[in-house]
Amino acid sequence: DEFISSPPRKTVRFGGTLSEILLKYEKGDTTDFELLKHQLSDPDIKDAQLINWLHEFRASVAYLTKELEQLVNILLKLPWLRRSREVVEEYLGFLGNLVSAQTVHLRPCLRMIVSQFVPPRITIREDDVDISDSDDDDENISENFNTCHRALQTVARYVPSTPQFLMPILEEFFPFINKSERTLECYVHNLLRVTVYLPTLRLQILELIIEKLLKLDVSTPQQDIEDAEEAANNCASEEKSTEEGLFDMEEDEDRKGDKVALGSGERMAHPLAERLDILMTILFSYIKDVCHVDGKLDISNTKDLYRDLVSVFDKLILPTHASCHVQYFMFYICSFKLGLAEAFLDHLWKKLQDPNNPSVIRQTAGSYIGSFLARAKFIPVVTVKACLDLLVNWLHKYIDNQDTGANAYCDVALHGPFYSTCQAVFYTLIFRHKQLLDGNLRKGLSYLQSLNFERIVMCQLNPLKICIPSVVNLFAAITRKYQLVFCYTIIERNNRQFIPVVRSGTGGDLVQTCTNPLDSFFPFDPYILKRSKKTIDPMYQFWEELSAEDLEDLKKPIKKGSSEDEDDDFLKGETPQNDGVVGIAPNSYESNARSPVSSIGSPADCYVPFPL
Repeated sequence: DEFISSPPRKTVRFGGTLSEILLKYEKGDTTDFELLKHQLSDPDIKDAQLINWLHEFRASVAYLTKELEQLVNILLKLPWLRRSREVVEEYLGFLGNLVSAQTVHLRPCLRMIVSQFVPPRITIREDDVDISDSDDDDENISENFNTCHRALQTVARYVPSTPQFLMPILEEFFPFINKSERTLECYVHNLLRVTVYLPTLRLQILELIIEKLLKLDVSTPQQDIEDAEEAANNCASEEKSTEEGLFDMEEDEDRKGDKVALGSGERMAHPLAERLDILMTILFSYIKDVCHVDGKLDISNTKDLYRDLVSVFDKLILPTHASCHVQYFMFYICSFKLGLAEAFLDHLWKKLQDPNNPSVIRQTAGSYIGSFLARAKFIPVVTVKACLDLLVNWLHKYIDNQDTGANAYCDVALHGPFYSTCQAVFYTLIFRHKQLLDGNLRKGLSYLQSLNFERIVMCQLNPLKICIPSVVNLFAAITRKYQLVFCYTIIERNNRQFIPVVRSGTGGDLVQTCTNPLDSFFPFDPYILKRSKKTIDPMYQFWEELSAEDLEDLKKPIKKGSSEDEDDDFLKGETPQNDGVVGIAPNSYESNARSPVSSIGSPADCYVPFPL
């Protein structure tokens, strides 16, 4: 009764009903059709009028064939998201009817929805000049995103083949890495939301996101990030000292200023590192949310996600040289359950020992095993020993096969995987030797002696010549301390055999010595992105600064005056004086680039020199 007695809504309409207009258009009379297009394109169109049109369009989708593509495009450009709830509901109903009746318009509909995955841009013009172009800080942006996902789910419900048409569009609309942090953050967040209700796309979406993150990562070498942080800290210190010289601040004002400085300290000084930090934080949150249901680890969900992430790791991360941060998604998911960490190590082990894999992939797998065993706190000693047993047994078998005959000489091209495995073993021992010997020293030493490092070090393939000098130095010092093997005779012989490379250039001759012939790196070097490192740090094994006693033990048998200085977190000690400077293990960027003395927070003579 109420509905019948209520008066109809007042709306301004021209040209009759929609079906009449479209029939006239088919007969060649375009006047009313043009008038309709003009009305729909009017930015001041009222909600009530729009609802009426959409209602008629819902009933007339049979007429909206390929020939009326222009009209459909106008409908898809309507600013429906920022209208009343009634308009939104009517529009969602129209979308569902349209794609179910005319699948020819599926792609344009998907493109329209995906284009809303980023905050709109607000451009302010003054005298025909753009004076502002920034992200819209609309309070309703979260609600708008929710509505977009409802729209996508509606379309997918009516058209089962939606995922295969959607994926290329998601790739096409991915913002360029130089877009604002907010734009990238919203788009990646929305992509990950899509995986929840379109699970068949999860692997492809994770590949897409991680590929973009990888491009950001390799575009921002760790040295550039550290330099930017150091410059920002120096600049902040200068500003603070200038202010203190000019003004006698009240104590409470000082405290207020400190709070502001602490808040801004979350940002990375390097703009691309800031984007990477935000996106890595989102990825870590996604992994945690998928794997945990009601705060408890869901084994089934975790295994499924682990398989997808390992697939992405094999396809994108493993073939990429010297990425710094993105690979930590594997580190993070493996921390949830020991079984995952062991599965990851087993996966890398199979890559390493398979002769059918390219040598560079096998070498990288070796780097990952060594770095993972050394840095992951959640890996117990029993697993470390099991992995060392596998690696060392493989090395001994390799020596059995290769240490005599035509190829029994030091050559990275021939024996790359062997040297990479040696370095992984040495690196693991450097970080884990205290734990291996903890509790029962005699039993621990007996285990280390059973590994027969002497045979590996003394073999014709000469791994000490190829491995990074900083690793060799620490390995030599530790094995000498526990009388496992004496490496210094071989190290000194190798030093005499190093032939410097002389390169002529405009600035004169440059003498270089190749100290990283493997071109190896340690994938789990210290993580330095400020926001996302909070997720990693609690499970990360930093290099423990050498105590005075340890330094004395390592220095006593060795005279000063060395040939190689290395900059890495375990040589200079993990003692940064501020958050912006964090030590890293030796890698292809850092080897021989700086000496420990020149590094902030480096204890003098902390490195172990070769004996004369």
